[in-house]
Amino acid sequence: MSSDDDVAPSSVEDQRWMDRALTLARQGEAAGEVPVGAVLVKDGEELAAGWNHPLGAHDPTLHAEIHVIREAARRLSNYRLPGTTLYVTLEPCVMCVGALIHARIARLVYAAPEPKTGAVTSRFQLLEPGLHNHTIEVLGGVRADESAELLKRFFMARRRRCRSQC
Repeated sequence: MSSDDDVAPSSVEDQRWMDRALTLARQGEAAGEVPVGAVLVKDGEELAAGWNHPLGAHDPTLHAEIHVIREAARRLSNYRLPGTTLYVTLEPCVMCVGALIHARIARLVYAAPEPKTGAVTSRFQLLEPGLHNHTIEVLGGVRADESAELLKRFFMARRRRCRSQC
């Protein structure tokens, strides 16, 4: 596993798929959701893609990661997703890390760290090798600045709206 201090260089494929995840995050933002996008890939093919939906769906579990894991599992008729890579624009939370482990995701590539609730390297280190019966390879920091800026702009705009309407 890589930490933010020891980030392996990303590949052209990692950049390409993170670009797709960032596009999805922007679509989520346009729908009024926190701009987090995710795409699940196996053998260079997209299995599932999406963004956060908890606000619109009134479902606190509908993070981008959960959305794509559910979609891919339905598509493959299997709750296990071995050999897959999840690209997500924000470090996953505890709930999402648990879902990645249970789904047997092989690799996680994320963009921005989440200092308050990140469960990979920031707040908790739940994917440390040996903690579970499944190990996930991790690469953090791919297009982190771009993702962080998208989130920062979203929350600044949201605070401005709240101040003017509250």
